[in-house]
Amino acid sequence: MSAVRSLRKLSRAALLGATPRDSLPDAIEHVAKVHRAHHPRADLRPLRRAYMLAESSHRGQMRKSGEPYITHPLAVTLLLAQLGAETTTLTASLLHDTVEDTAVTLEQVRQEFGDQVCYLVDGVTKLEKVDHGSAAEPETFRKMLVATGNDVRVMSIKLADRLHNMRTLGVMRREKQVRIAQVTRDVLIPLAERLGIQALKSELEDLVFAVLHPEEHAATRELIQERHGRPDPLTAFASRVRRTLREAGIAAQVLIRPRHTVSVHRLRLKRGQLGDCDFARLLVLVEEDADCYAVLGELHTCFAPLVSEFKDFIAAPKFNLYQSLHTAIADENGEVAEVLVRTRRMHRVAETGVIALGDPHAAEAPDLTEPDGGGASPSTADGAGERTDPTRPGWLSRLLEWQSHASDPNTFWQELRDELAQDLEITVYCAAPGGEGPAGGALPLPAGATCVDAAYARLGEAAHRCIGARVNGRLVALTTVLRDGDALQLFLEPGHGSPSGPAPEWLEHVRTPAARLAIREWLAAPGRGESDPHENAAADRDGTRREHPAAGSETPQGELRSPHRGARHPEYRPARHATQDARPNGARRAATHREQPVEYGENIPVVPGHPGTPVRLARCCTPVPTDAVTGFPVRGGAVTVHRESCRSVARMASAGRLTLPVRWEQGDAGCRVTLRAEAFGRPHLLADLTEAIAAEGAAVVSADVEPPREQRVRHTYTLQLPDAAGLPALMRAMRQVPGVYDVTRSVRRTAAN
Repeated sequence: MSAVRSLRKLSRAALLGATPRDSLPDAIEHVAKVHRAHHPRADLRPLRRAYMLAESSHRGQMRKSGEPYITHPLAVTLLLAQLGAETTTLTASLLHDTVEDTAVTLEQVRQEFGDQVCYLVDGVTKLEKVDHGSAAEPETFRKMLVATGNDVRVMSIKLADRLHNMRTLGVMRREKQVRIAQVTRDVLIPLAERLGIQALKSELEDLVFAVLHPEEHAATRELIQERHGRPDPLTAFASRVRRTLREAGIAAQVLIRPRHTVSVHRLRLKRGQLGDCDFARLLVLVEEDADCYAVLGELHTCFAPLVSEFKDFIAAPKFNLYQSLHTAIADENGEVAEVLVRTRRMHRVAETGVIALGDPHAAEAPDLTEPDGGGASPSTADGAGERTDPTRPGWLSRLLEWQSHASDPNTFWQELRDELAQDLEITVYCAAPGGEGPAGGALPLPAGATCVDAAYARLGEAAHRCIGARVNGRLVALTTVLRDGDALQLFLEPGHGSPSGPAPEWLEHVRTPAARLAIREWLAAPGRGESDPHENAAADRDGTRREHPAAGSETPQGELRSPHRGARHPEYRPARHATQDARPNGARRAATHREQPVEYGENIPVVPGHPGTPVRLARCCTPVPTDAVTGFPVRGGAVTVHRESCRSVARMASAGRLTLPVRWEQGDAGCRVTLRAEAFGRPHLLADLTEAIAAEGAAVVSADVEPPREQRVRHTYTLQLPDAAGLPALMRAMRQVPGVYDVTRSVRRTAAN
């Protein structure tokens, strides 16, 4: 009712005649009084001039409600004044419709009020449907968001403008009410939440709820009215809390904070049935940050706390600047009350968000974001963090980045709604892969984002080369959903040549518009969608696509089995001194020696005291010279040699099998070994690995490539080495192949007898 009375007062004052030249018009006297309450030394002369220009420009124009049009900019300005906006914002809000609906020009506003006011007025001015057709609304919001990126006060004016329009929406046709309410729900309410302006957001939610869900709104209002007819148990609860804090010597103000209509409706859906204490919460206001924790200690000592309801948004503020302690306590009767504990400074920021920060261009903006107890302010935080300027949030920077790639208005409009529908945010710590991209640091992402989202947010188009990720030290699939606080490391394929590009299935897992737009743009490029995507994806992941010359064009197609059954090479022996050939196609040239392989002698394992005994190497552990080995006699008088660390040795020894000592006989150099390479799947992986093997002078006896799983692939090679001493160098060379994250000696699992 107070808002209605204020509006009527402004309406009457707007119809009055001229005022003395140096005095304030009656219509803005109330606005000036509210403004001076927040800014006692504010210069009111710009407000007077702005009102005079707006009133003369809008004179004769009427709203659909029948009131003079000037009452609308006056009401918008009063809303912002009540939230503590500074003079420049109030001046622009008085003029926000003049350029759009009257003959006033932006140049006239600039000459009269300066560049800042002109910028704000231009930012909220709609684009004409005559020029943009059906794209006028999305392009208007794009223009407004870009302007907000430079000055967040643009969006503050728009939100106040929409709130007053929603208050007077009842005079419009039902279909227009629904359309405006839907845009408010999908775009403006999430923007108010992200900017932390809860005072506007809460009322907008209630007004939209009444338009889009009138029956549920009426039922919830009836429930609230019924509750008001009964005694409020929170009154006694609040008295006990005041007494407890007073006895503890803590200066605090304890208030009962009613829930707004939508909040009650959501709580009823969550809990099914509401108790008398569920219609409001206790709000405890103190002076210092340390007092918040002192209050918390007293509450948890003198009442029974519900630990699951405790949240500390002071130590870890929300991405919209919100800071508070949340808890719930129960008395001896089992009544549960939710409690919010914050300082008065935190309360102001919680209610008005970025409006409380004042002029973002001021030399010394008010520091309302830094905790009283010290610590780094967001305005001076590291550039890799959430924000370098609290009036330029991290989510807004990301939005401005991806919108520049969404040239189609419909695509922008849909992506904007999808982006704003994600009302939670997480922070991951992403290290730059291989020195590429910016330095590692905090990376804000929407909740539910995957490693793919992080890659595109961190690297942009360079993320087309991303082939794997490690989260908290563990290798994961790129589609893994990230959690708040995760440490992320990205792996990229080599930078030379064109990237293999994103997989089509990535689109099913990404949450950010930036990632979606980049992937769609890549997949839509000519020549990238002609072949079967499933076949291409499989070939890209296991690295066995054979049309690339680097993969060994001389290798007959039949030599590789289907990747679903494993791929195996026949005898494949590169030249012994392949290290002398440093050309990139060394592996392919080495492959031509398969016709005339170079044979190596081998270090022969022998059984002391049993000369001439046939000895064979166990396939389960493939021992090589210098390995500690032991032998087991088998049928036919032969001895099978195992590494002492082989699982089969322990199993057979425990079964009572006879063991024989075995040593390596010094003979011609040479040994055979089986290595297993774990890697992220990518094109040319097989070629690069065989090239690295050839460069170390080893011969591939056989190769087995398992089908990819979660974008990872396993290659198993049986190799002939000229010298066992070269094994460590060979394994290091294989690990240095891009995408390979581990190379180990192969140990086969054998079934127990």
